[in-house]
Amino acid sequence: MFLRLVADSFTRRPKRKLLTLAALALGMAVATAALSVSLSVGDRLAQEFRSLGANLLVTPRADSLPLEIGGVDYRPANAGAYLPESDLGKLKTIFWRFNIMAFAPILQSPGQLKIDATDEKSGSSIYDVELIGTWSDHNVPIPDGTTYLTGVDKTNPWWTVQGRWFQEGKNECVAGIALAKRLKLQVGQKVYLGVADPRKMVQRFNSFTITGFLSTGASEENAVVLSLGDTQELARLPQVYRSLYVSALTKPEDAFARKDPKFMTPEEFDRWYCTPYISSIALQISEELKGTDVRVIRRVAEGEGTILSHVKTLLWLVAFSALLAAALAVGASAAASVIERRTEIGLMKALGAGSGLVGVLLAAEQLLVAFVGGGIGYAIGIVLARFLGERVFGFAPEPKIFLLFVVLVLASLITLAGSAYPLRQASKYDPAPILRGE
Repeated sequence: MFLRLVADSFTRRPKRKLLTLAALALGMAVATAALSVSLSVGDRLAQEFRSLGANLLVTPRADSLPLEIGGVDYRPANAGAYLPESDLGKLKTIFWRFNIMAFAPILQSPGQLKIDATDEKSGSSIYDVELIGTWSDHNVPIPDGTTYLTGVDKTNPWWTVQGRWFQEGKNECVAGIALAKRLKLQVGQKVYLGVADPRKMVQRFNSFTITGFLSTGASEENAVVLSLGDTQELARLPQVYRSLYVSALTKPEDAFARKDPKFMTPEEFDRWYCTPYISSIALQISEELKGTDVRVIRRVAEGEGTILSHVKTLLWLVAFSALLAAALAVGASAAASVIERRTEIGLMKALGAGSGLVGVLLAAEQLLVAFVGGGIGYAIGIVLARFLGERVFGFAPEPKIFLLFVVLVLASLITLAGSAYPLRQASKYDPAPILRGE
């Protein structure tokens, strides 16, 4: 009988019920879309931010003294410290190894460039240049027996090349755009590179083919970039590198992440260590690469965190506003419905129904509206989320089944909260004045 009364009430007054359903479905649709995008936008934007380049810089621990002012690192470099190249595969063995998106070592050395193969004692065509050795599409051996493809084009995407990057093992190089203009170099031209050896009277030059011109907006535009192996050979520094750029997928830092791990409890430290904060990933890298100092590139990391926090806050505000609007609409509809049904409520009480039973009956009707409206809103919200994601963020969030249950619970809570006051007033109605027509 109870279910029959609820179903009968739901089918009567269809216009008012449809209006309530429309308001609730619209609010839940906006909330579903905002929640769907918010749950997915963090990972998506974090991946997009990796196109900004490396957010960690690894250098030898003996490199310099700490000097950081206002979040900017002013530590000078010490040219005498190097790190072993053979350890780099260990980066893919840390706890957050799958969050390491790319890494590339850098080895810099003062060198000389000759445009032609004239007599080596002649200085007419020899120029002092900086040689930068790095990786381009390099397969790094991992301790588990696999390999990982990475390179400087992934860690430093602002290094743009007119032409193409060099191929390792083929005696190719990339010339800085400013150097190329100054020396009138051409793509495909052969140049001769060498590093002075004070132990020898005659310097040895190796032949390299220019495959492109490098633009970075910095000092690299006056340098020659070639493979790490070739630079190691020319500089007579086998199997070492000078610094390492690492691009890691991280979670924006919050107040907990900024705590000093030295003062954390064991439980707090485990939580911090097992969360992909950039500081915890930096610690794990320093644990694997012995003798290193891992610095966070603050301007990149903090910029990512700020943008992610602002976007998520905006989406949560939109969801909250939609839920609040739905609650107000449901409350107004419930109040109007209770006023219209005063005679019906009075008759039920006159026939023996208690205030609790009347309240439960009216609440059950509202819950039925909530489940139907929430289900419709979820379906509309998924479509809206795909449209919003593709147009604004360039991706379509995948539907999440658990979100349906969240939306139904939210719809129920919103409906009960919005109609709580009208239902409470209805349960207090005195049947005698109502039946007398007062």
